[in-house]
Amino acid sequence: MALLRAREAVMARFRPILDAHGINEQQWRVIRVLAEHDSLDATDLAARANILAPSLTRMIRAMDQRGLIRRGSDAGDGRRVILSITEDGQRLIDAVTPHASAAYARIDAAFGPERTAALIALLDDLARLPPEDAG
Repeated sequence: MALLRAREAVMARFRPILDAHGINEQQWRVIRVLAEHDSLDATDLAARANILAPSLTRMIRAMDQRGLIRRGSDAGDGRRVILSITEDGQRLIDAVTPHASAAYARIDAAFGPERTAALIALLDDLARLPPEDAG
C-alpha cells in the first residue's frame, strides 16, 4: 500500500500536465519510449513502457489515429507491428517535457535530491527482484 500511495502522490503532480495536453499516463509512457528509440516492435514497446500487451493494442489504434505514432510491419515478419513516433508525437514530447521537468524539480526540492536519488536506486533494486512462482 505504501508503494501505491507514493505512486499516487507523484502522479498527482503529473496528471494535470498530461491532461492539459490530452494524453494519459500510459500514452505518455509509450510516446516517451518511442522518442528514445527509432522504432520498436509492439512487444518490446510494451515491456519498456511497462504496459500489458492488450492495453497497448488499444492505445496503438488511438495514438495512430491521433497522429502521434506510426504503425508499420516488419519486412521479415508481417505479423510483427513496428511502431515509431511521428512529428506530431515529437511535438507533444517537446511541449510536455518542460512542464514534467519542472514537476520533477519540485519533487526534488520538496523531498531532497539525495533522498530522491536514493529512493530511485532502491526502487530500481526492487524492480530487479526475480519473479516468484505463481504456484
